[in-house]
Amino acid sequence: MAELITIEDPDDPRLHDYTGLTDVELRRRREPAEGLFIAEGEKVIRRARSAGYETRSMLLTAKWVDVMRDVIDELPAPVYVVTPDLAEQVTGYHVHRGALASLRRKPLPTADELLATTRRVVIMESVNDHTNIGAIFRSAAALGMDAVLLSPDCADPLYRRSVKVSMGAVFSVPYARLDTWPRGLESVREAGFTLLALTPDERAKTLEETAPHTKERVALMLGAEGSGLTGRALAAADEWVRIPMAHGVDSLNVGAAAAVAFYAVATGRPQS
Repeated sequence: MAELITIEDPDDPRLHDYTGLTDVELRRRREPAEGLFIAEGEKVIRRARSAGYETRSMLLTAKWVDVMRDVIDELPAPVYVVTPDLAEQVTGYHVHRGALASLRRKPLPTADELLATTRRVVIMESVNDHTNIGAIFRSAAALGMDAVLLSPDCADPLYRRSVKVSMGAVFSVPYARLDTWPRGLESVREAGFTLLALTPDERAKTLEETAPHTKERVALMLGAEGSGLTGRALAAADEWVRIPMAHGVDSLNVGAAAAVAFYAVATGRPQS
């Protein structure tokens, strides 16, 4: 059973993992270097533990102790109990879900390991918005995509905001980073995948025309919000595909576009 420790000092060094959670650049550097990430909310914490992530500690406001009692009873790690005001002082924002956990990262698989056992893969290029990362992982999990590959400059899927938006889907969809870009795409093709680049370009075929469900192994490439896939990524693709737009709309948010495309690719029912 975990030890319940009441803390009243926001500068207590035992709360180090939870300090300044709103400082994105700091967390980007610090969390991977220290081998940790932060999960927020009861459901996300439970999903992280179910996925086998080891808990370093938990930070709870008092009313969440009973809610998380079954987890606490099995936890070989300290549980820090604080007031809502102190939680806000430490983290830098209002912790309205009242439950945070610091967990240890697991070693990532290699891209080749994922490609050997999958059929439907998502590839992201330069997606740095944590909300979009989380939304894409959530759609990938819900719509049957097997894995995610990230270009070297993509944001961290285990950053707190990504984890929260994905509702823990980052724990259920395996992912890896491509070591080089776009050269790393060649290893995807060599593994037998057809590279489909999602773009609003009018020269692209519609998802219906491409009929991606007829291909044995498909990798769907997504670019960053606004700029989309770079010219180098588009040149490396086997085919360009687009989602037909109506009412003068030129494109969708990358998270929404990803969900539409995943449905077409994973279920074999392309959109028209």
